[in-house]
Amino acid sequence: MKILYVTSEAAPFAKSGGLGDVAGSLPKALKQKGVDIRVILPLYRDIPDSFKKNMEVIGSYEVELNWRKQICEISRLTMDDVVYYFIGNSYYFDRDGLYGYFDEAERYLFFSKAVLDFVPKFDFWPDIVHCNDWQSAIIPFVLEKQYRTHYRQLKSVLSIHNIKYQGVYGEDTIMDILGLNKEDLTRDIEYKGDTNMMKAGIYNANWVTTVSPTYAKELEYEYYGEGLHGVIKANNHKMTGILNGIDYGIYNPQTDKHLYVNYTKSLKKKNENKRQLMKELDLKYDEDKPLVGIISRLDELKGIDLITGVIYEIMKLGLNLVVLGTGDKKYEDVFKHIHNSFPDNISVNIKFDSATASKIYAASDIILMPSRVEPCGLTQIIALKYGTIPLVRRTGGLNDTITKFDVVSGEGNGFVFNSYNAHEMLSELNRAVCLFRVNRDSWNKLVANAFKSRFDWSQSANQYIEIYD
Repeated sequence: MKILYVTSEAAPFAKSGGLGDVAGSLPKALKQKGVDIRVILPLYRDIPDSFKKNMEVIGSYEVELNWRKQICEISRLTMDDVVYYFIGNSYYFDRDGLYGYFDEAERYLFFSKAVLDFVPKFDFWPDIVHCNDWQSAIIPFVLEKQYRTHYRQLKSVLSIHNIKYQGVYGEDTIMDILGLNKEDLTRDIEYKGDTNMMKAGIYNANWVTTVSPTYAKELEYEYYGEGLHGVIKANNHKMTGILNGIDYGIYNPQTDKHLYVNYTKSLKKKNENKRQLMKELDLKYDEDKPLVGIISRLDELKGIDLITGVIYEIMKLGLNLVVLGTGDKKYEDVFKHIHNSFPDNISVNIKFDSATASKIYAASDIILMPSRVEPCGLTQIIALKYGTIPLVRRTGGLNDTITKFDVVSGEGNGFVFNSYNAHEMLSELNRAVCLFRVNRDSWNKLVANAFKSRFDWSQSANQYIEIYD
């Protein structure tokens, strides 16, 4: 079985979010299970030179974009027994950052066509091309419209990591770049007078996956489907929700080089990380006050509006708070303002870096994730490995990974609330703070449950193999 895994980002080369984490770890897990899987992604300027210097240029070819042609240079690098191919083009990818440019449609249509043109030119002919998110979702559509006579047996899989981002562009743009006629823009790509790459991928892929079972079900509802709920319903016969995992070789408090003290399940050593981080952040340590961490993009989808709406009530619960992330300026400003009111109890870090994130995972008692939408979420899974208790809203992958702790039975690995409501979140946070403060035996049992929770890629990789077969 040969799989060409197509992604716009992959750790450790280039990453902006969860897709990068998945693309950096799932292929390794599949390779370990005997799948001949290779990854192909753009050769961005931001890929570190330490990787680029070890790449081998294996060839180049022209990619036709209707009336113009662009040169594509292919580089290859093998790491962790996985072969990576990099599509190089200085015009499209020799830029700062990964996304956000005016010609985004042209950049990723070029990338998608370059992938399809790649297949017969080199030493790897896949059985399946596995696409990810809107940047490569057009591939199944183009495969059927323009390449099917050349690739009669090639199948396609599309993974939806976040349906909010769909690749919606004007009809003229798509026709001009792909060389299509008006009659080629059939109902499987047409969207409110424009074209929608995600929609085209869903209709034309042989199979579609999402990043958690609950998210797969949620997408059939208007609230979550971002305008494509009808498309999801029409194609649910070929859709599977597969929970993302994490690479425990990367996220492991026993080996994490960023921690003050490494540990496996030692609460004493975990608490030492808490002491040291609070000292570094100029927070006042109190053994009876839990440290609550927020590691998140600061926007409404992540439930940040719930937090800022009751931020004073949260601080009155008797806790310390550390925030790490960037996003909507109005939320950044609220956190900065609240820091001035509680300088000894809240640290606000408007940035993101992995070293600080690791320290917060290890030092925090609670990780707060009141997401409005959370396709899978990796933060809560990482937190569990570090013995930090997630407090989440019951949605998407949060529902599939976190179960509400029951003091009587001792079962559960976190705190959960249901409605997207600030005061319901506040009530559950109060429950967590009270348990931490007055029932340390039950709290320690909860932490033990967190340590035992495991969401690696082994089982999920088996589910992908079933789909490939």
